[in-house]
Amino acid sequence: MNQLNSSPSIKNYLSLVHKHFKSIPETNNGRSNNISLTDSLMSGVAIFALKFPSLLKFETAKKEDKTLTHNLKTLFNIENPISDTQVRTRLDVVNPADIRKPFTAIFAKLQRSNQLKQFNYINDTYLLANDATGFFSSKTIHCNNCCQRHHKDGSITYYHNMLCSAIVHPDVREVIPLAPEPILQQDGCTKNDSELNAIVRHLTNVRREHPHLAITVVEDALYANAPHIRLLKELNMEYIISVKEDNHEYLFDAVRHGKCQEYQTITEDGTVHKFKYINQVPINYSNYDLLVNFIEYWETSKSGVEQYFCWITSHLITKTNVFQLMKGGRARWSIENETFNTLKNLGYHFERNYGHGDKNLSTIFSMLMMLAFFIDQVQSLCCNIFKTAKNKVKRTTYLWERIRNIFQLFIIDAWGELFNYIINKPVIALPLSNTS
Repeated sequence: MNQLNSSPSIKNYLSLVHKHFKSIPETNNGRSNNISLTDSLMSGVAIFALKFPSLLKFETAKKEDKTLTHNLKTLFNIENPISDTQVRTRLDVVNPADIRKPFTAIFAKLQRSNQLKQFNYINDTYLLANDATGFFSSKTIHCNNCCQRHHKDGSITYYHNMLCSAIVHPDVREVIPLAPEPILQQDGCTKNDSELNAIVRHLTNVRREHPHLAITVVEDALYANAPHIRLLKELNMEYIISVKEDNHEYLFDAVRHGKCQEYQTITEDGTVHKFKYINQVPINYSNYDLLVNFIEYWETSKSGVEQYFCWITSHLITKTNVFQLMKGGRARWSIENETFNTLKNLGYHFERNYGHGDKNLSTIFSMLMMLAFFIDQVQSLCCNIFKTAKNKVKRTTYLWERIRNIFQLFIIDAWGELFNYIINKPVIALPLSNTS
C-alpha cells in the first residue's frame, strides 16, 4: 500500500478554529447536558465541512451508530456532538463578530507559510473582491434582525444578505475568503441595513485585522461614488472599480474632452484588446477635487464577439500596466464564480435554511459555512494529499460524498487515513461494529 505522506492542512486549521472558538465566552442560554459552546460551534463547522444537506441528516447519521461520534471527536475535537435542537439554541445567541477570529487566524497562518504570495498582483498589492449575496428569504419565517421588503399587495418578504470578500488572482482558481459582514437590521434602526453601510463596517474591520496588508479593492459600479473612494483613501487601500456612463455623465464627458492615451494588442488566441485611458480626472462635479484614473476597454474575440468594460482606479495607468489593470478589474467575477457559485451549486447548500432562530442563528450558520469553505480552499491551494484525493475522484462534489461516506462507515483516527483511503482504497480502518 502506497500512502501519500503529506500532512493534511485541515488538521492544523481545525485546531486553530477550535482554539479561537474556545476563547469565546460561554453563555448560559440553552446550555444543557454540559454541552460547551466550543462543541456547539465545532459541530456547526463539521456539518458544513462534511457537506450534510441538513441538520436532520446530520442528527440521523449521528444516532444510527457510534462511528460518526468517534470521528467527530478524533478529527474535529468535538467531545459532545450536540443534537439539532441544541445546536440551534446554543448558536442563536452567538455574536457574529466572534466568528471573525478564526478567519483572521487562518489568514495569518497562510501569510507565515508564504502561501499567500502567489496572490500578489499589481504593485505588490492583493486583489480584494467585494460583493453581497442573499442566503435567506421567506414571507413567513423571520427574526428581529431580518431586513424587510414590503410589496404592493401588503405582503412582506423577510431576508438576510451578507457582504463577502475574497483575495483573488486572475490566474489562480482558488480564492481566499475573509470573514463576511452580515447585512442585518441594526439595533435601534427602523430602516433596512444596506450593502453600502455594510461595506464601511467590513472594510474598517479588514484594515483593523490586517493593518499592513497591501490591498487593491475590486468592486462593481455600486461602489463608484465619492464617499466610498474617500473611505478607501482613509484606509490606505487602492481600488479598481467598474463604472457606468449612466451614473457618471460628468466623468465620461471629462474623459471625452481630455487627452486620452490609446493602446492595442493582440494575444496569442487572436483576441484584440483595445484600451483608452486617462489619469487624474474628477469623478463628478460635486467632488471636483477627487481625481481618479479611467480605463475604457474593448475586447474582440477571434470569432468577432465583442465586449466592453470600463473602470476607475487609483493606480497610475501606463501602457505597460493597463492590460494588468484590466485583468485585475475582471477578476472581480471570482467572488461570484468561484465563491457564490461554489457555495450555491457545488455541495455547500448555501441557500438552504438550516435554521433561522430568533436572533443570530441564520447568520452564524452562514459564517460557519464560509469558514468551512475557507478551509477547503486552503486545502485545494496548498495540501498535496487533498489535491491528490480530489484528482482521484475527478469532481469536487464526488469528493465531498466520499469523505462523508467514509466518515460515517469507518473509524478514522487521522485525516491522512481518510484521504489515503480515497486515493488508494486500502483497508486502513474497520467499521466500529467490528472493533472491540
